[in-house]
Amino acid sequence: MVRHCLNISCKQRKEIADDLKTIYQASTVELAERNLGVFAVKWDGSHPSIAKSWRNNRERIIPLFSYPEYIRKAIYTANAIESLNMSLRKVTKNRGHFSSNEAMFKLIHLALKNISEKWAMPIRD
Repeated sequence: MVRHCLNISCKQRKEIADDLKTIYQASTVELAERNLGVFAVKWDGSHPSIAKSWRNNRERIIPLFSYPEYIRKAIYTANAIESLNMSLRKVTKNRGHFSSNEAMFKLIHLALKNISEKWAMPIRD
């Protein structure tokens, strides 16, 4: 969701990203909601859709706070599905076309094998 909100072309992207961190890195739901209110006051004039998006997706964000902080960090810093899709797109895009479906499946199989080796990232602390 953060990446979607930062899909803006403005000079304030880093500042907005830092302000969003105060929401999803908050220690409690109450603090996250308070930080969302501060964010909304600050950015509603220039980017009202961002705070609105976070409010509308509240039910998707709240479960994050039921996990311990070290697990939450692993959740919001490593979106496995997006990473996998990006890696597969990169592999297939560089080929242009395939001589057969079997050739494509072989390439995807090898790519998945290489990707899975990189996923052996332990959770710190």
